Amino acid sequence: MSSGHPRSLHAASAIIGGRPVAGVRFTTDASGRISSIEHGVRPAEGELSLGTVVPGMGNAHSHAFHRLLRGRTHAEGGDFWQWRTAMYAAAASLDPERYYAVARAVFGEMLVCGWTAVGEFHYVHHRQDGRPYAEAHAMESAVASAARDVGIRLTLLDTAYLAGGLGAPLLAEQLAFGDGSAERWLERWHSLRDHLAATAGEGDRVTLGAALHSVRAVPRDAMATILAGLPADIPLHVHLSEQPQENADTLAATGLTPTGVLAELGALTPRISLVHATHLTDADVALIGSSRATVVMCPTTEADLGDGIGPARRLADAGARIAVGSDQNAVIDPFLELRGLEAGERLASGQRGRFDPAELLAAGSAAGYTSLGLGAHTLALGQPLDLVEVSTISVRTLGGDPAQIALTATAADVERVIVAGELVASSGALASSAAAGRPEHLLADALAGLSSSRSGSAVEPAQGAHP
Repeated sequence: MSSGHPRSLHAASAIIGGRPVAGVRFTTDASGRISSIEHGVRPAEGELSLGTVVPGMGNAHSHAFHRLLRGRTHAEGGDFWQWRTAMYAAAASLDPERYYAVARAVFGEMLVCGWTAVGEFHYVHHRQDGRPYAEAHAMESAVASAARDVGIRLTLLDTAYLAGGLGAPLLAEQLAFGDGSAERWLERWHSLRDHLAATAGEGDRVTLGAALHSVRAVPRDAMATILAGLPADIPLHVHLSEQPQENADTLAATGLTPTGVLAELGALTPRISLVHATHLTDADVALIGSSRATVVMCPTTEADLGDGIGPARRLADAGARIAVGSDQNAVIDPFLELRGLEAGERLASGQRGRFDPAELLAAGSAAGYTSLGLGAHTLALGQPLDLVEVSTISVRTLGGDPAQIALTATAADVERVIVAGELVASSGALASSAAAGRPEHLLADALAGLSSSRSGSAVEPAQGAHP
């Protein structure tokens, strides 16, 4: 989407290193990376002029299609495992065309809310009976196209999902996720890398990463094969200890915690991101911290599903990086994830200020980008110019210290969004020519398409949908 030309923009105030800096001009090179920074200057005539900006946020864990469950799973009570049944039904409604429509709407919502990059933990690879689509990588291409069309950075975390539990085959509702073996998954992953490279345009913002769904869904020998077969510089993600049952099952089968299994395999390195890490032993915390891994907390999802409160402060103190993600997308708001991270710590400890505002912004931006293999993101020379303009005069933020904006703002305060030096969203609307308009309109279209496919006939647009 890049025009290939250097450009500059001016911010009345930029939060850099957690502190406000007045009158900042950023100039980019042709790739949208910062080539110069000036402080204490006024905007030039004709230059894009922003108010208060923070670094763009990196959503380190997303399942875009889970957005279909928002507001539809709260009446029955239950727990994570009951919710998972509804999730399988949502997955069964997808094919490449429908997934593109859903992902485009969800990525659009992320962008206007302040997420400038997303790691899509993607495992719906095949038809519902496990057969591949006639077009190779059809589902993965749909997700990549959705991100390209709205302008968000995407790290596609293609996921190995080979078992229905420790020592158990895939369930019927999981067949679309599987590749049969680690070797077949690796073959498809390498083919996908070539495919994405062949379809990339100038200034492409799609990166390929990898994921092991979890210790319970990828047998230990298969994990070893995958670890040996992936390039060492590829970001690798894995769900870890989200539920106590996962720990109990893994201990019974292996004599180790899920963290212990990964450590035994040599998987705990700085390139790995451990998602949730909610139920950990002291030994687990020490192993993760000493490895300098990233831990991706998803506070709104962990609260929604009743997962529990993970030991984020202890992990950070042990040496782990802390990032955040929107996971099931019941909430898409980077500021609420950051606030939830701090709120969980306060509730568990009885103390305030467990993460200071600068740490929270770094978790939302720099740690998220690092987790996604996108490099450092601190608004320094050579880094991508990804920015979020946040109102400091809303009913939520007025009167507050801009340095503490992570604890006052919400997505409703996001005004304009910049990716690679380009304006990609403004006042809740997308600027891309391929997906212009408001994400709620894109979502209404996606939901109407899903309803039509279920009924076998056309349906009226959802209430409030655009014509």
